[in-house]
Amino acid sequence: MSARPFARLLLGLLLAAAAVSARAATPEGFVIGKGWQFRLVSGNAQGAAHPEAAPWRAATVPGTVHTDLLANKLIPDPYVGAPEAGLQWIGLGDWEYRTRFDAPRAALASARSDLVFDGLDTFAEVWLNGAKVLDADNAFRTWRVPVQGKLRAQGNELRIVLHSPIARLLPQVQAMPHKLAGNYPSPYGDEPKEAMTANFVRKPGYHYGWDWGPRYVTAGIGKPVVLQSWNTVRIDHLQLRQDHVDEARADVAAVASLDAVRDGGVDVRLWQTAPDGKRSLAAQKRVELHAGDNRIELPVHVERPQRWFPNGYGKQPLYRYELEVGEGKATIAKAGARTGLRSIELRRKPDARGRGFYFAVNGIPVFAKGANTIPFDMFQPRVTKAQLRRVLQSAVDANMNFLRSWGGGYYESEDFFDLADELGLLVWQDFMFGGGMQPAYDEAFRANVVAEARDQVRRLRNHPSIALWCGNNEEEIAWKYWGPGKEMTAAAPEFAGKVWKGYVQLFGADLRKVVAEEGGGIAYWASSPSDDLAEVANTPASGDMHYWEVWGNPAHPPVKYLEITPRFMSEYGLQAWPVQRTIDAFAKRAEQGIATPVIEAHQKFLAGKGNERLMKYVAYEFGETTDFPTFVYLSQAAQAEGIELAALHHRASRPFTMGSLYWQLNDVWPGASWSSLDWFGRWKALQYHARRFYAPVAVAALRDAAGKTTVSLLNDRTQPVRGELRLRVMSLDGKLLRDERKKVELAPLSASRMADYVDADLLGGADPASTVAVFELRAEGEPASRGMVYFKAARDMRWPEAGLHADLRRDGQGYLLDLRADRLARAVWIDFGNLDAEPADNALTLLPGESLTMRVASKASLEALRKSLRVRSLAEVLAGGKSFTKTR
Repeated sequence: MSARPFARLLLGLLLAAAAVSARAATPEGFVIGKGWQFRLVSGNAQGAAHPEAAPWRAATVPGTVHTDLLANKLIPDPYVGAPEAGLQWIGLGDWEYRTRFDAPRAALASARSDLVFDGLDTFAEVWLNGAKVLDADNAFRTWRVPVQGKLRAQGNELRIVLHSPIARLLPQVQAMPHKLAGNYPSPYGDEPKEAMTANFVRKPGYHYGWDWGPRYVTAGIGKPVVLQSWNTVRIDHLQLRQDHVDEARADVAAVASLDAVRDGGVDVRLWQTAPDGKRSLAAQKRVELHAGDNRIELPVHVERPQRWFPNGYGKQPLYRYELEVGEGKATIAKAGARTGLRSIELRRKPDARGRGFYFAVNGIPVFAKGANTIPFDMFQPRVTKAQLRRVLQSAVDANMNFLRSWGGGYYESEDFFDLADELGLLVWQDFMFGGGMQPAYDEAFRANVVAEARDQVRRLRNHPSIALWCGNNEEEIAWKYWGPGKEMTAAAPEFAGKVWKGYVQLFGADLRKVVAEEGGGIAYWASSPSDDLAEVANTPASGDMHYWEVWGNPAHPPVKYLEITPRFMSEYGLQAWPVQRTIDAFAKRAEQGIATPVIEAHQKFLAGKGNERLMKYVAYEFGETTDFPTFVYLSQAAQAEGIELAALHHRASRPFTMGSLYWQLNDVWPGASWSSLDWFGRWKALQYHARRFYAPVAVAALRDAAGKTTVSLLNDRTQPVRGELRLRVMSLDGKLLRDERKKVELAPLSASRMADYVDADLLGGADPASTVAVFELRAEGEPASRGMVYFKAARDMRWPEAGLHADLRRDGQGYLLDLRADRLARAVWIDFGNLDAEPADNALTLLPGESLTMRVASKASLEALRKSLRVRSLAEVLAGGKSFTKTR
């Protein structure tokens, strides 16, 4: 297939970014978004090797070097084919951006003017009219540069030089007698494997490559450049600190930081807009300001507040507050912020087995159901709100209430958190440390990180979705258990002690203090996984866990998940390939195969050899295959069924376990990964399964390696639920061997263990290779929940032909798909080839004789949809067929 649809999507993303940057002004100031150019700085090896990048060319700000090179057709699409090795020179070069702008008349007349830079990535010299005004060294900080008296009415030249982080840092890293362990060494020779630089720079770590994404060490201006001017006062920050919230009353403090030009009195008014749109004056006062920084606090009391709840527990009403600073009758400054009123706390109650770990929102213990998020693109400025909405809405549609924003990327945008607020998704927010070990023994490095943290906590603290600030991802367990810490302690104990002392200072004290001072009462956690710097980390007894002995080493089969019962599982996962249509976007059909170069280029685990591990997990349940489309289909089935087993086990272990966040929700580019949504936002089988295994009311029927099945009923509702639990034992061709029904009542916020069976209890002498047990819970007002128990691996069962029938038809609202199976159909997958068509359900199991009807959303014609429709099930695939459908 041609990759042109993929290229059109990339072009659309670039145009959307350009549209944002073209805005001339915002309430926050004058955006310098037009007329940008860029070039490769000459005078080094990269300049000599790539003269085509030396002339000035059009650039987009916000943007990156890679996307600007792509827009100018100087490089191939970084996502299509296997161009990665040939693009590593970009990260070794220095890049220069420039533009000219006329200063607004108001800026020239104002007492104060600042140039404000967010997202300078990363080592950046900023020059205004020939004079250097800034040396930046942190992509996560906001840089504010006073420029009053330095502006011209016309023709101001703004120039930004971005230095290669590899070239700048490599000499000092190579000079270290003892190297700090990094993450993923480059296979391309752009830096030595024994001297990795990513740990030493405050830039998105995933740019240097990860086991789910490519190595593109980009540079750029990631957010709009803004000129802010004022004569009297500027509102720096507006915090909506929630001191107390309950059903009867909310006590909020509006805390404003004001930058005043001179001493003087002003009138301050705070307006509240309630969720129903009613606007009222919430507070006002006269304050005397002194020149420089000022802090004022306005108390607000809301009677009978409309409280914000996570998805599944209530609604998400949002209040908006607007602060106005007045001088006489004139409003001289204003700022607004939105929040949801709720109480939230991390509860860690000791018990006989250790210490609990869960979040309570408005006093309700919340079982965290969700996934980890990674960056949404290798080049963050082109991520659109529509793209974020599709992914986050998919999370809600899958009954998720919690996301962990992982620490190896970037702090997510306002759009991300606005959507999380609106959709009821709690967010565990890592600080941006993804792994390895940092030079936190260096005071300047720590001070830089503290400034970064203060910027980001202040930016995000009003969002009701923020549930936790976490110091880093996996640095503590890497140092304690993965070898580098032990090796360094043995080789250089004095330096190792210095490294660990710096780590404890940064993640145990410095960042904790920032969150305490700025975070408005949100909890801080030192690392994930950890027990908040207790001696033992990543333990089921206390704190959060990452569990990778399934998939990682020693690569246990998924049933091993049932042997690990954590307090809060914040990472676990299995890989799968995305759907065929997504693979076709980056690889021609002739380039596709389990071990072909382009496919291996988009499989980042084990440096491209991850399909060997993935095949092992396919083989555990389904056996081996050499056919690539079959491999793709089976990889999704293996991923979905394995994660379902783990997630239901976690839920069934409530209240000991109170969270299950699988790795991962989304993708950074199209390829093999642990995600349940691919880069286009298309659902893998896992996402459909997640909607079922995260349903608020569900049955968990879990069979362990010894053949014991435990049945539990799960209820996340805050009220009791009544229903019926049905057990059927049947042959694969539909012969009913046992049928039992039982009335049940599920307590609120509970997991109830109903029964334990050994195989003989369920089989009663039936053939395990052709028999299944089906547990089904039907509860009032809830979708039916079904748990399937198989007594053999799928590869060892005697599958009859499923006899699938599919009928696509039109009704007054669109399309309906009728499905029926003559015999048991496992892992049914509905596919429409290259057409945009989304069935309401997929990756499902139909019992013998069962039929269902679902909607299909598409703008294609009925004729085209019928022609492209393919439905497959496991029986036909294991028998060697590609699909089996009877359509009308």
